[in-house]
Amino acid sequence: MKKSANMTQRKGLFKNLCLFIAPLMFTGILQLLYTASDLIICGSFGPSNSTAAISETNPLVNLIVNTFLGLATGSNVLMAQCFGAGNAEKGQRVVYTSMALSVVLGICVGVFGAICSRYFLAWMQTPADVIDLSTEYLAIYFIGVPFTMIYNFGSSLLRATGDTKMPFCFLTASGIINVALNLLFVIVFGLGVAGVAICTAISQFCAAAMVVVYMVKKRAGFFIFRITKIKFYKTETLEITKIGLPAGIQSFIFSLSNIMIMSSINSLGTEVLGGNGAASSLEGFVYTSMESCAQGAMTFASANYGAGKKSNISLAIAYSLVLILIIWAALSSVILLLSEPLLKLYVSTPGAIQAGKERLLAILLTYFLCGFMDTFAYSLRAIGYSLLPAAISAAGACGFRLIWVFFVFPIPYFNNLLWLSLSYPISWMLTLAAQFVCFAILFKRLDFSGRKKQAE
Repeated sequence: MKKSANMTQRKGLFKNLCLFIAPLMFTGILQLLYTASDLIICGSFGPSNSTAAISETNPLVNLIVNTFLGLATGSNVLMAQCFGAGNAEKGQRVVYTSMALSVVLGICVGVFGAICSRYFLAWMQTPADVIDLSTEYLAIYFIGVPFTMIYNFGSSLLRATGDTKMPFCFLTASGIINVALNLLFVIVFGLGVAGVAICTAISQFCAAAMVVVYMVKKRAGFFIFRITKIKFYKTETLEITKIGLPAGIQSFIFSLSNIMIMSSINSLGTEVLGGNGAASSLEGFVYTSMESCAQGAMTFASANYGAGKKSNISLAIAYSLVLILIIWAALSSVILLLSEPLLKLYVSTPGAIQAGKERLLAILLTYFLCGFMDTFAYSLRAIGYSLLPAAISAAGACGFRLIWVFFVFPIPYFNNLLWLSLSYPISWMLTLAAQFVCFAILFKRLDFSGRKKQAE
């Protein structure tokens, strides 16, 4: 139980939070590097519109996959609460239920995505010169989605018990495989977009296999795992769903609003689409780094909620916000200063580079607001409120973006990528304000007096 003490012990909390977040952040960055390598390798050695074709699929993948990965958030929160409370018996049931969910959801999402992807792409008004390549990419990509689900649920359980290093190692290994195969399939075999998708599916399988083998062979720790004992436990299934389903709905609504924005970007032409995709890839390095801090806040807050330590919850959140500010300032400054050479790694035309610069400027200057917003949303889930942050995000972020797309973007002066991108920081500001007020009120009401008193 040493790691539990590390997450719930006030002394050294900042250090332990940093040690927890660092592998999580590097895992996300590595994942983005591998995705970026897909775009760069395919854009350099594949068809000229490869970058646009792959970029076009991102909102759709997020819509379908992240909606169901919200349940992995439920597993993480519930497992961290069991870990903080020292309830190993319940934690064991959470493990088997979570892995059962990962298999069932993975198969369902993979089949649904492969069948329906072209219809969604057509609804997004995907340009005619990229829709065939985008469909080809998605059809292969969704073959690997069941493995994505298994890896994400398994790694969320490990993180909930304080282990962020092994998921990082697994992703490092699978990412190296991905890049090596990209070079082989795209440059040597000339498979282009299809080759990139095949490599992604293979790397997803490798990551899933490694996390499952590790969990099976792990003899010491908070839980044990046996594949033959995977099953659904009714109570734990309902609890995971109660926490995770609102998170999934929030991801769905966010992704839906992003699809509407992507549809608007599509109307600006393939060149702008490529520049937007390149900028979005670069922004991802800032976002995933801030997101790791928000997830750290959620896991530590969940563990301390389970342990009944209210003051530690607020301290973990405060430390996470400070880390977000530092990370945002450092990474955004570098990307903005080197925007042109970085964008040229993805695209080559002046129009695409200019479009990428406009988006980077609009997003990065205020990106810390997004990190703060996610931190308070995750923290609300950690203290038992899952539906509220989803509702706030639906109204404050997604609702506002849809209003912007339908009523502001069509105005000639605002009909460009810069003004479309500005809908993001405004929506973050509105949503953050609401999330913060709700958290402050509900946290003040939080009372652990009914629990057995635990030493700080």
